[in-house]
Amino acid sequence: MFKKITIGICLMATHFCNAQNKYEPIFLEFWTDYKDNYAYFEKQGVNWDKVKEIYQPLVANITNDDDFIHLLEQVTYELHNGHISLNTNLYTSNRIIPSGEDVFAEKTGNGFFITDVRKGSKAELSGLKPGMEVLKFNGKTIAEQLTAFLPKYTTIYNNSMYAYALNMLLAGTYDKEREITVLENGVEKAYFPDQYTINNIMHHNVEYQILEGNIGYIKINNSLGDNNVIKEFDDTLDKLMNTKSLILDLTETPGGGNTTVARGIMGRFTDKVLPYQKHRIDEKEFGTIRTWVEYVSPRKTIYKKKLTVMVGHWTGSMGEGMAIGFDAMKRAKIVGTKMAGLLGAIYSFKANNTNVGYSFPAESMYHVNGTPREDFIPKYLTKNEEETYNKALKLAR
Repeated sequence: MFKKITIGICLMATHFCNAQNKYEPIFLEFWTDYKDNYAYFEKQGVNWDKVKEIYQPLVANITNDDDFIHLLEQVTYELHNGHISLNTNLYTSNRIIPSGEDVFAEKTGNGFFITDVRKGSKAELSGLKPGMEVLKFNGKTIAEQLTAFLPKYTTIYNNSMYAYALNMLLAGTYDKEREITVLENGVEKAYFPDQYTINNIMHHNVEYQILEGNIGYIKINNSLGDNNVIKEFDDTLDKLMNTKSLILDLTETPGGGNTTVARGIMGRFTDKVLPYQKHRIDEKEFGTIRTWVEYVSPRKTIYKKKLTVMVGHWTGSMGEGMAIGFDAMKRAKIVGTKMAGLLGAIYSFKANNTNVGYSFPAESMYHVNGTPREDFIPKYLTKNEEETYNKALKLAR
């Protein structure tokens, strides 16, 4: 879930100001909250004790709040997933992915290639395209800069670690314009996406149109956490009840959302109560596990015609939950790239006597068939957003 930037925030409570090392107890509480509640250590193979061993000695050298925030940010990189973040950022902080990224790149062999570009983004306006090999970022080679985001507790890196590090790098920091150098027609060419201005075309949380062949199209614009979207969606769908089929576009939902909105939308597409996702919490203190299945109930007039759901690299968290939900309900054809792969459901924490907040997944999420949500692959798999749209049109006809 994406949090707004807070610049220049004072982190420490007044009574900490004269402590000999005011940052160490905060670091230890931060580390312990993760140890006691983080849901994915085992799956990711993270050695959290080793992380403490690496970073705790560095706290002794911290002399100001900004440096402490940057150190905590580095600790979050050890978990290499966009669902782990601080709730306080600096102007010099890295953008959060997937919300803050506009190109998606992957490591292939020893090369780094753009595989998708966010629609309507600065990257798209600048001319960056899928298939381009990225050679440099801000004048330096890619490989030498990835170490800033790769885990320190290990030297054996998997694909998810490389993907996280690469896309964090290309997202850039808030304070610097990006220069992305690619190989184009055998020649190096630099692109400067942050020199472009995005026109504010998202006037509504929910957009719609009727496409050729009487196909309805609804797009949710990164607003699955706004309960008002339920009524907006209802009003929109009511206008499209006589269409031949419907495309629901979830490719611009990187900021997550809540289950109320998700169930409100999905409830318009089923005439019976159906399971849509499974939750699991490891109650580590007691050595017990709590699991439950969440259901969708019918609401209002049901749209019973063919439904195609578009997903992509910028479909995150609750958007991913809706995709696996529609699949579990056997109600839609899911088409798109692999989704953002954001881990679990996030919970928010705050260190005692400070304003240091942080969010991470304390609850793991699954398709009702047992597949972890982050591992779900659309049945109709595509390579990028353009291919996704074209495939969705074919499926909707």
